[in-house]
Amino acid sequence: MALCEENYALLLRLLPDLREMEGEYVACSEGHAELHLQVLEHSRYTSLVHLTYYFRQAGEQHPEPDAILRVYHDSKQLEVVELRQAETVLSAAPLYEVPGLSNKWQLNWFISKWLGYCVGAGYRFQGKGDVPQAELLAGLQN
Repeated sequence: MALCEENYALLLRLLPDLREMEGEYVACSEGHAELHLQVLEHSRYTSLVHLTYYFRQAGEQHPEPDAILRVYHDSKQLEVVELRQAETVLSAAPLYEVPGLSNKWQLNWFISKWLGYCVGAGYRFQGKGDVPQAELLAGLQN
């Protein structure tokens, strides 16, 4: 539980306006890859977000790491729903029994390290003041 609370706090440092955000956003940090966010859904007590980098290889974009995260605003926790890494999908859904619980902890530990890295690197999604990715791309095409 403490790890999920830590992850929640780290995510909110990246996304302080999460509850007001909708759509897709890009955060930049000098000397680092662009961090992409897609807000998939909001409900009264939760949000579902997709967080990734996109790396170009052989003319195609590859997400790495690629995480779907459930944010519990009422209990101030974050848990991994799905993590894709090196073309491996690690779903957290059926992991509530042994040895799955240990695997779920490892997924949340990885997210903790990644979010900590992102915060330390200076990434931040401003939300209200940011331009959603779709608008940014439309502006570049005009």
